[in-house]
Amino acid sequence: MSTIAYLKSLVRDKNVASITPSSSFTVKKATQKINFSRDIVIVEFGPGTGVFADYLLKKMTPGSTLIMIELNPEFAKQLRTIDDKRAHVHEASAEKVGEIVKEHGFEKVDYFLSGIPFSFLDDEIKTAILTTSSGLLKGDGYFLAYQTSGHLKEPLGRAFDDVQTSFEIRNIPPMTIYEARNNGKL
Repeated sequence: MSTIAYLKSLVRDKNVASITPSSSFTVKKATQKINFSRDIVIVEFGPGTGVFADYLLKKMTPGSTLIMIELNPEFAKQLRTIDDKRAHVHEASAEKVGEIVKEHGFEKVDYFLSGIPFSFLDDEIKTAILTTSSGLLKGDGYFLAYQTSGHLKEPLGRAFDDVQTSFEIRNIPPMTIYEARNNGKL
């Protein structure tokens, strides 16, 4: 989907925070902690039109699973055109992640990847999503997020043991990249 489609969604949907799909630089930087050499379960919050999904599916093993949770109906429709049995699209809020993961028969997730605009969410919803995600994350897993500002570090710090940030300026707008984990706890 083009930048024009993103702009149309930005005007119609208050939950869309970007004017363009993420750059390849952002995709690579945000996913650098993912171990693609083994079967993994990735949950992506706010996959938009599938820029990350395309990259992930090219690198994932045949036994891996990608669960995409997208609230925007137009983006969800676009994502459903991905022809890959490892990809599953749910038109829902990220608050439903626990139910969705269990629906797929998983107790834990290897990686979360999030582009949802957490700054748009009230504190209760933000905390619920991050706390649930932390509880679902495997001991060696990561919660990976890309945001337009540094606002997410403190909320992540309340849900995860370790939070690191970096930046990717080769994106419109530039992104703060977050890597959060629970120090190997199961």
